[in-house]
Amino acid sequence: MATMVNEPYVNHIPTMTGGVGHNDLRQFYKHHFIATTPSDTTIIPISQTVGEGSLVDEVLFCFTHDIEIDWMLPGIAPTGKRVEIPLVAIIKFHGDKLFNEHIYWVQAPVLVQIAILRPNGLPIASIATGQKLLNETLPSNGLMAKWSESEGKC
Repeated sequence: MATMVNEPYVNHIPTMTGGVGHNDLRQFYKHHFIATTPSDTTIIPISQTVGEGSLVDEVLFCFTHDIEIDWMLPGIAPTGKRVEIPLVAIIKFHGDKLFNEHIYWVQAPVLVQIAILRPNGLPIASIATGQKLLNETLPSNGLMAKWSESEGKC
């Protein structure tokens, strides 16, 4: 909290968790973020863009769902499943203090990886989203049934 402006805000976009203002964020960080982030969490940096007063981090966020994760999977009991997802954080500063964070990830692959959502018939990738982020040579367009119809037509 010492690195933040007096009235910062954080918004984890897919779950609308975080808070506005010093008191909300202190409560959020203490009881619902730091305390509910799995101990085996690893963050693999992919890219970082620095602008005047802003920072954008693209990472692969990896963890085992062995505790309830209030900020990402609120109300969902631990499944013991491994999760690897691309995540983007957009951070803005006022001077040398953090003003806000917008954190984005796609929730559907998380829910598929913990076996809460079945992708049957839905255009949802699972752990492959993170694998593709690390290795761009992996195949693209696997969810597009008509992809093969366009082969050789260019």
